[in-house]
Formats: sequence, C-alpha cells, structure tokens
Amino acid sequence: MRGNLSVDSVLESDEGAAEQPVEGSVPSRASLARQKAPVSPWVHFFAGGIAGMVGAVVTSPLDVVKTRLQSDLHKTLSHSGQQRSRFVLVRGVHHVTDTFSIIANVYRTEGGRALFRGLGPNLAGVVPARAVNFFTYGIAKDIIAPQFDDLEQIKPQTHLLSGVAAGFVTSTVTNPIWLVKTRLQLDKIHSEASGPGTRLYKNSFDCTKQILQKEGFFALYKGLTASFLGSSESSMQWVLYEQMRTFIRRRQERRVSRGIEITPYDKFMDWFATSGAAGAAKFIASLITYPHEVVRTRLRQAPQENGRPKYTGLIQCFRRVFAEEGMASLYGGLTPHLLRTVPNSIIMFGTWDLIVRLVAGTQ
Repeated sequence: MRGNLSVDSVLESDEGAAEQPVEGSVPSRASLARQKAPVSPWVHFFAGGIAGMVGAVVTSPLDVVKTRLQSDLHKTLSHSGQQRSRFVLVRGVHHVTDTFSIIANVYRTEGGRALFRGLGPNLAGVVPARAVNFFTYGIAKDIIAPQFDDLEQIKPQTHLLSGVAAGFVTSTVTNPIWLVKTRLQLDKIHSEASGPGTRLYKNSFDCTKQILQKEGFFALYKGLTASFLGSSESSMQWVLYEQMRTFIRRRQERRVSRGIEITPYDKFMDWFATSGAAGAAKFIASLITYPHEVVRTRLRQAPQENGRPKYTGLIQCFRRVFAEEGMASLYGGLTPHLLRTVPNSIIMFGTWDLIVRLVAGTQ
C-alpha cells in the first residue's frame, strides 16, 4: 500500500483502461489496485514540494491580505476611531470589502512587489512543509492502515490519524520559518504605526538573528501550540478529501465494470473533480477550525515597545482577543483566508496529483 496516496484508482493506470473485465463481472478494489505499479513515497515528497510552491506563488497577494486582517496592528492603522461591528456576519461583510481595498491600497502605496512580501520565507516554508506533509501522510497511512483496514478499503480513522501525524511533524519542522514570514509581513505595518522610516527587520536573516538575540531560541516556536491545534484542520481536510476521492474512484470502477472504455478526457475530468474535491474539503475544514489561525498569527507578532509580548499563550490569547475585540475578531481575515486557501488547495492537490499520475504512467 506504500506510496499509493494518489494512484489508488483505476484511471491512473493505462492498463486499467485497456484491460476490460468480462461483461457482468465486478472487479474488486483489490484486483483493481494490483493493476498499477506502486509509486515511491519520495515521489510524493517531490510532488508535494512542487505543488506547494506553485500554489504559494499564485495566491501570495491574498496571503499578505489575510495576515494583515488577522493582525491587531491592521486595526490600529485602518480602523482607528471607527466602531466595528461585533457580529460575525456583519464583520464578514467588512472583510469582503477589506480584502480588495487592502490589495488596491498596498499596490497603490507600496507597489506590486509588496503584494509578494514574505514570499521568500513563505516558499522556504511551503516547499518543505508540503513535501514533508505528503510524505509523512503516506508513511503514516502505511503504518496505521493494517491496524484498522482490510485489503480493499481504507477507513476514515486511518486518514484522520495519518493527517494528525503529518500535521504534527510538519508543524514542528517548519514553525520557525512561518514565524519569520509572519514577522516580515507585519513589519511594514508596525513601522507605519510607530513612525516613518522605522523598520524592525532588514530581511529574513536579520529577523531570525534579532529573534535569537532578543527573545531566545524558543521564541522561534511561538505559536507552535496553535499550529498543533491547526493540525485538526489539516486532518479534517484529508478525511473529507479522501472520502470525496473514494466516491469519484468508485464511480470510475462502476464504469470499468460495465466495460466502458476510459478515454483521456475521462481521466482529465476525474483529475479535475479530484482537484475540486480538495478545494471543497479545505473550505469546510477552514470554516470549522479557523480561529486557531488568528491566534497563531497573534502569538507570532513581535513584542510590544516595552519588550513584553502581548499574547503569552494559547488560552491567554483566546481569552484576551475575545474580551477586548469580541468573537468576530477570532474570524478576522476569514474571507481572504478562504479566497486564498481554497484555490490554493485546488492548485496544490491538482499539481501534486498530476505529477504523481505522470510518474506512475512512466513506470
């Protein structure tokens, strides 16, 4: 079962389309699985890294907007003296208008390059993060599946536990990179709030150096607890995605069992549907687990002028944001988050799946 994350459907094997079953017979999923060659987990590692890079570049401007809306520094600049609604739905309307107004304002006042601020450290985090995530998910599924599953079907709990394991490993490895990325994206806003001509960090290296000197090594892992909490979103997305993909695969199996020839167009449409399933899974998972994103961003902000961090822990951050700003602030940046992560998931999973299919087709 190793390495068959993306190639466990008959449409990923040319032999599966050419070798038709006897009319009236229904091949089992196990027999269909034997028609394709296994794909090395390292293929998923490579494909995941490339897919993460493509998705990050395309959606970088929305990532900048999301970070600014999540930050309390954004409120200081954009909404000083204004009373914002404390209702989540009304606040959501503001986020829709904020998303496009921030993009236009950043482009007008800071230039187009500002929409890609933090892309360097973002790519430095996304590429290994996605590579490790897809790789670890596959390895975990190989280990966990024999404990729960039969030979023909992998159960949802296997996908859930594999997603948790992948999220835990990925968060631990890449948290310092995400912290630097968040600091750099918020640096411009911080300098505007403190006075003209003031920048805290020159670049990624300078940011890392200052954090180590002023805050210590473990400061690089601020927000890690929230990241672990965030693995629930990743795990939920994996479960939903796998269930949707199973539905698509079974539809294909029924067509094969009826002797219907699988054309390249059919394969393309199944790949397209599978990519869309990734976006739908991300949308649902994000709506349910979003507040951890806001808390994680707040925990990664630079300390206040007195040198003390405003937020000291996961629970303290939840309580303080809720007490000072209301429940709606825990959904700050939800709209740009969805506008970024949903297409990002479609692009990322689609690219990953395409690379794996191409590699599988050459074996």
